[in-house]
Amino acid sequence: MAEETLEKRRGFLVGSIAAMMGTISAALGLPALGYLLVPGREKKKSDWIEAADLSKLMVNQPEQIIFNRVRRDGWKLVTEKAAAWVVKTGEQQVVAFSPVCTHLGCAVSWNSGDKTFACPCHTSSFSPDGKVIAGPAPRPLDRFDVRVDGIKVMLGDVKKSAEG
Repeated sequence: MAEETLEKRRGFLVGSIAAMMGTISAALGLPALGYLLVPGREKKKSDWIEAADLSKLMVNQPEQIIFNRVRRDGWKLVTEKAAAWVVKTGEQQVVAFSPVCTHLGCAVSWNSGDKTFACPCHTSSFSPDGKVIAGPAPRPLDRFDVRVDGIKVMLGDVKKSAEG
């Protein structure tokens, strides 16, 4: 009789250990299978961001606009600050340039005295329309897709400028 009780106890313990191992394996294995089998979320084609008020921009006067952009990194949404140089060229016309020099990626700034965008790293300079005036920059400043919606200036993706 004692041996029968010992056998039942041993069976219970072996079953309990097997159940715990199964639970742990499922807890570790299911997320791994999900990661391997389920593709990441796709990036939307274009997210438009309200960046500026058209009525507050002066014609042919570049203004640096800082805005928050939400980007998807795998399954995670990341909010990051971004910048653009926005130039109002007419009543309803706006151009927006990336603030990144096309040479080595330094931040360009507006030089109101020379009326140029200047890169402090290697002295590249760009005209108000983004074209290279001087320096080692190989091409014009990259541009954002821009849309004017009433008085809102909406920015889309940055497009790489053609070789200049």
